[in-house]
Amino acid sequence: MEHWTEIRTAARVARLGTVTAAADALGVHRATINRHIDTLEAALGGKLFQRHAKGFTPTDLGRELLRIADTADDQFEELHRKAKGGSDTLQGDFIVTSIATYASALMPILKTFGDKHPDLIIRYLVSDSLLRLEYGEAHVAFRAGSKPDNPDNVVREIEHIEMGLFAHASYVSRYGLPAGLEDLKNHRFVGSDSGTHRAPFLVWLHKTIAAENFVCRANTIQAMAEAIQCGIGIGFLPRHSANNQPDLSEVIPPQPEWVSHMWMVTHMDLHRTAKVQAFIKELGQLKRFGDWL
Repeated sequence: MEHWTEIRTAARVARLGTVTAAADALGVHRATINRHIDTLEAALGGKLFQRHAKGFTPTDLGRELLRIADTADDQFEELHRKAKGGSDTLQGDFIVTSIATYASALMPILKTFGDKHPDLIIRYLVSDSLLRLEYGEAHVAFRAGSKPDNPDNVVREIEHIEMGLFAHASYVSRYGLPAGLEDLKNHRFVGSDSGTHRAPFLVWLHKTIAAENFVCRANTIQAMAEAIQCGIGIGFLPRHSANNQPDLSEVIPPQPEWVSHMWMVTHMDLHRTAKVQAFIKELGQLKRFGDWL
């Protein structure tokens, strides 16, 4: 592509704002940066930047160039992902992502998988945000909530987790238990600090309970669970574990919409690669996951 080097240079200046920062990032001399910009402006017949004492500000033409450069970068990343994912060898990075609460379930699987394939480097990324599988940010993602609907992804349900509303004994001794759904408005709750609630039980909670009833908000499920265990308020916990803890009381019967589904998601371009297929096979050999795979 003609002038691609100059385009990348100008885009870096537009992002960073100064020639010095762009030169440092690209590992070239300031004079090279200036020469690339001059060459590109001459080729385009227009100014890409307004130059001032504090740095470079993109003109309308400069902002359009940055948009085009970003699109091209994304396309090259996709090309790199396809080339990387197309290998049939079980070596290099294998990237798995999930929410933090699934770490305890996945880590033994990843350990066994890594032991069987010692040339793989297992990378486990805990994230509440959705990593972009189409750009190779992960080979396999485990996601909770409603079924992912991206048509370019291969989606399988791994399991479903029944959630319940629980209160610790210290909370019950101070405030008592709700008499039913209608009495929830008279109690204190632990909720999410996130503006978006993908988990169905959190969607229900924040639609049902008034904002003033949330006495504690946290940005992770673990932190919410700790707040419930401390007796700060009522909140959601997995029923299979909470029902075995004598200090916890389930405050009302579970509702159907509280069930949390766990999905395994792969991008269709990576799904048939040796790495992903070997991992799926490993999951299928485990009793917990075998029925779903």
